[in-house]
Amino acid sequence: MSILTLPPGIEVFERGWLSANNIFHFGDDDVSLVDSGYHTHQAMTINLVRNALEKHGLKTLNKVVNTHLHSDHCGGNADLVKTFACEIGIPAAEALAVQDWNEELLSYQNLGQECPRFKHDYLLVPGNDIVLGRYTWKILSAPGHDPHSVMLYQERHGILISADALWEEGFGVIFPELWGEPGFEEVAQTLDLIDDLAISLVIPGHGKVFTDVAKSIAAARSRLDYLASDPDRNARHGAKVLLKYKLIEWQSKGLNEVIDWIGRTPALKSAANQLNMDAQEFSQWLPQALVKSGAAILDGKNLIDKV
Repeated sequence: MSILTLPPGIEVFERGWLSANNIFHFGDDDVSLVDSGYHTHQAMTINLVRNALEKHGLKTLNKVVNTHLHSDHCGGNADLVKTFACEIGIPAAEALAVQDWNEELLSYQNLGQECPRFKHDYLLVPGNDIVLGRYTWKILSAPGHDPHSVMLYQERHGILISADALWEEGFGVIFPELWGEPGFEEVAQTLDLIDDLAISLVIPGHGKVFTDVAKSIAAARSRLDYLASDPDRNARHGAKVLLKYKLIEWQSKGLNEVIDWIGRTPALKSAANQLNMDAQEFSQWLPQALVKSGAAILDGKNLIDKV
């Protein structure tokens, strides 16, 4: 199977880094969307869904399924429900956090991000099946990047919706390790699970669809070995990713405001502690590290996103 031969009834809306990819599933009895992007991209998400519905002569969107509840994967939920009256499915382990809208447990407060509140209608239980459009998918547990993340596997066509557990050249930041919870071994176990599946094509959470699964798993294992051999590497990488992500949203922000945001973000405080930096040292280091990596520009008193 190549990138150009997704089976009928599945389309991928490739987004960027602020909004995760959306996977549109449609059949006679069901129209579903996997992941809904970041809240500042809600209008774009709605337009993508509307265009797909019109293109295929479909009436409405029945449900949204979230692989995990990081804000770039579920930030469009509330607006999709408002627009289409669709149902929302979330990983089972997140039920209480969503019910109580506990932003600490949901990571938004910890990561310095935002997500409009939504309610869930049903739960994604690892080991169970779910119908998306025309096909039945197996729900698989995929801890590591997020302890409650799931993947979706369509065995007959050999398709894996991997979320941030596997990208073409790596995987998402191992956030639990930033605040002292295990993550490296969980990533390894998830990669082992993927390696045991018969997969022809992977639809990742970010980036293009890919077919050379063995190459991507090898790259992910190499990346994991590099990070796990010195946890400070994961802390530095995670900190830079969090600031870069926020800068994609901001586009440009005064350096003093950036430093203030760094100081108010718990995950970055944890990263600073792990790197043995005090708050002032860390808040000065992080923007400069992003500039040094080529991901940002410091123009006078403003930090500017660099594509």
